[in-house]
Amino acid sequence: MINLIFILILILEICLLMTNIINYFQSSIWTIVSFIMVTIIILIPLFSFLSYSFFTVDNVEIIHEFSLYNFKEFLTGEIYIPTFFRTLLLALTVMIACMITGYPIAYFLAMYAHRSKYFILLILIIPLFMSYIIKIYMMRSILGYSGLINKLLMMCGIISEPSEFFLYNQNAVIITLIIILLPLIIIPTFTSLEKIPRNIIEATYDIGCKPFQSFRFVIFPISLPGLIVGAVFVFILALGDFVTPQLVGGTSGFTYGKIIYSNFGMAFNWPFGTALASILLIVSVLIILLTNYLTRKT
Repeated sequence: MINLIFILILILEICLLMTNIINYFQSSIWTIVSFIMVTIIILIPLFSFLSYSFFTVDNVEIIHEFSLYNFKEFLTGEIYIPTFFRTLLLALTVMIACMITGYPIAYFLAMYAHRSKYFILLILIIPLFMSYIIKIYMMRSILGYSGLINKLLMMCGIISEPSEFFLYNQNAVIITLIIILLPLIIIPTFTSLEKIPRNIIEATYDIGCKPFQSFRFVIFPISLPGLIVGAVFVFILALGDFVTPQLVGGTSGFTYGKIIYSNFGMAFNWPFGTALASILLIVSVLIILLTNYLTRKT
């Protein structure tokens, strides 16, 4: 009798839940269509891809049996966790450098560029439409032994021969990522700064605030959400990048993304590559959730 009552209560709760779901989706037919499209195009392929992380490989054959071997290999392997944290540090370095460089540019555009600000912003946006590979090869020509930077340093007498500091090492990866990803932090920061009403800034001067005090207590806090969003864009893209280390990093530019790339390529170990990618996905989602929390709090 008790089991029957429990089953009836469970059925009633399921019916109530289904009623709420139906009422929610009845608000618009496009909501149902969008939900179905997201499920088919994004969620199903994503979960299908992530399911491979629980399989294993025997020679070149994928064994479709549930196993946690790949995650155990990640935790016990000698190179995976150190490389992951080294890549985190690289992405953090790129993010901080882009924040330090990008915020003043966005501030200048929003506050002092006046009529030419949108033209300058367009110039910054145009490289985003270029091929990623072309931009990396362009950076190779600038950072190379006979590149622009080495030639300028030699002309100024700073160095006597081409330096190896700028190419085929970690420095080259960081410099290249900063140059390529910098617009992604300028654009949202500029948008936040431009939305600040000028009468608010003028009001701070009227009550006796100096320019630095106005910036510290009014301008910067209001523009902080845009800066955080841009910083997350830069951090996540730098964290998962494997093309830049492959082309300009050399042997010392080994990153977590290159490990994932090699497992899907020459190693032909898709399950282990999927496990590594799923760990990176989880970290990225946690960062996005943390950013969402911080932007709401500010």
